[in-house]
Amino acid sequence: QVQLVESGGGLVQAGGSLRLSCAASGSIFSINTMAWYRQAPGKQRELVARVISGGSTNYADSVKGRFTISRDNAKKTLYLQMNSLKPEDTAVYSCNALIVSTAEPVGRNYWGTGTLVTVSS
Repeated sequence: QVQLVESGGGLVQAGGSLRLSCAASGSIFSINTMAWYRQAPGKQRELVARVISGGSTNYADSVKGRFTISRDNAKKTLYLQMNSLKPEDTAVYSCNALIVSTAEPVGRNYWGTGTLVTVSS
């Protein structure tokens, strides 16, 4: 069984910072791409940032220069450092990862349950 558990969400004022974490656990053989998505009320889920196993990253235009995605492969943990937060960043942020488990030799997409980030004006 593979699990992704996010933490670090909360309420912050505009201009503030938060750091999200996503810890992967279970019968993991390897982790490829890891990403953060978000879904604001009444809107579709969107990709925020993504990092592949080699370290290359890409970001949504709306967060470039403000958010930084990183991963600690030894800890099987994904991070999202969010600075200069804006009210429009308010959303549920979910972790996503392409993981090969020890139970089967194929990669599957796993999702965390999400963590709420609320930015007040």
